[in-house]
Amino acid sequence: MNKRQFILGIVLGGAFGGALSLGAYKLFLEDKSYQSLSYRDNAVLSGYSDTSKALQPQGLNFISAADQVRPAVVHIKTMYEVKESAQNQQNIDPFFREFFGDDFGGQFKSTPQQPQEAAGSGVILSPDGYIVTNNHVIEKADKIKVVLDDKRSYDAKLIGTDPSTDLALLKIEESSLPFIQMGNSDNVRVGEWVLAVGNPFDLTSTVTAGIVSAKARNINILRSKSNYAVESFIQTDAAVNPGNSGGALVDLNGRLIGINTAIATPTGTFAGYSFAVPSQIVMKVVEDLKTHGEVQRGLLGINIQDVSSELVKEKNLKNINGVYVAGVNENSAAIEAGLKEGDVITKIEDVTVNSSSELQEAVARHRPGDKIHVTYVRKGEQKVALATLKNKMGSLAVVKKETIEDKLGADFTTLTDKEMEKLKLANGIKIAKLRTGKLKDAGIPEGFVITKLNDTKIKTKEDLSSFIDNTQSQGILVEGKTAEGVLKHYALTK
Repeated sequence: MNKRQFILGIVLGGAFGGALSLGAYKLFLEDKSYQSLSYRDNAVLSGYSDTSKALQPQGLNFISAADQVRPAVVHIKTMYEVKESAQNQQNIDPFFREFFGDDFGGQFKSTPQQPQEAAGSGVILSPDGYIVTNNHVIEKADKIKVVLDDKRSYDAKLIGTDPSTDLALLKIEESSLPFIQMGNSDNVRVGEWVLAVGNPFDLTSTVTAGIVSAKARNINILRSKSNYAVESFIQTDAAVNPGNSGGALVDLNGRLIGINTAIATPTGTFAGYSFAVPSQIVMKVVEDLKTHGEVQRGLLGINIQDVSSELVKEKNLKNINGVYVAGVNENSAAIEAGLKEGDVITKIEDVTVNSSSELQEAVARHRPGDKIHVTYVRKGEQKVALATLKNKMGSLAVVKKETIEDKLGADFTTLTDKEMEKLKLANGIKIAKLRTGKLKDAGIPEGFVITKLNDTKIKTKEDLSSFIDNTQSQGILVEGKTAEGVLKHYALTK
């Protein structure tokens, strides 16, 4: 064999070996049965998603996860009336309306507006119809409709809201519904693949993919509204646009790891970052709303700030880890546990905290009366305190949701058909018993039938409660009839 033949043999052998390797690799990638079986088995056998071991999709194929999740993500349509009173009642004294009738204002009265609609997404959590969404999706709603992925439509009941996490819980009357499996947001890792699934407008389901960009993000969209706001978002680059709010963020096993809530944008449309409430917070809020009608928030009672290099120098701290205690409230759980200003908290239970948002999330999972271990550093020495969390009123008690009877100081009853006919009414709710409270302070008599609050018709006690809970107006015009059938109006302060 001459030299030329020897070199040619080596080249041909290398080419054949490369082709064989490439063919085997391609055959492995395209073995659909292997891929599908291993993925399904992983999804079925996992009670919670261990996202650190999530199966990576071959060729970026997200079909299995998307197929699991889409039937459990719903479209939410809200209807609300444009409140004419918001403009007119600033200029028209309600007592003039009492003397001159409902049409007082004449030509200055604006043309009645048509009901307005808004939309968002939601996630079915159980086969009996509990649905979680964002509070901002439904907060102004007079009526809430839920449209399933298969186009079935239902009227939804609002179970409760938690503006401090921007979550709300709805209920529809149905059984055997498709529902999403819960995942564990604690196991989510930066850099892993996730899917954002929504059901916006009339587009039915939309699925977008991205990676987790960061965890425990605080973007100050809730804090401006409440000192008790909890912002510890999962940040992703999966595309989320208006209408997708309240939709699901899931891992590659189709498990819920967050509720898509916000986007960072200068234009109102997706510009690269979206944010989701972690599933561990979602589960706690949902359970509280189902059980108590009100979120039970346990508080340490401290003022905190992130540890920065500047703070390390200023306070002569030993390292940059943890969250700095800038102040401790009187009679708080923290002061009773022995925490002091200047301490640096490094753990809540077994959860390491290195930012204010991480600490808030870890504490927000607990309720008043819960005991938690707080690991902290004081003058270079690590210590552990046992703190018993309190509610915002400073007690250990579970906070009960205030009923509409308590809020207004009255008991209510529905009208009989005979009473409706006598008073010539098509809707209304009767004040059966009057106690000390807002209605009595407004001069409204016992036996009065409330037919409207501002321009919203009141048909049931639920209508009354929903309006009082959700209206942004501090002044409310109450319209109705006395037991004698006289039309009257009263000014009520919320």
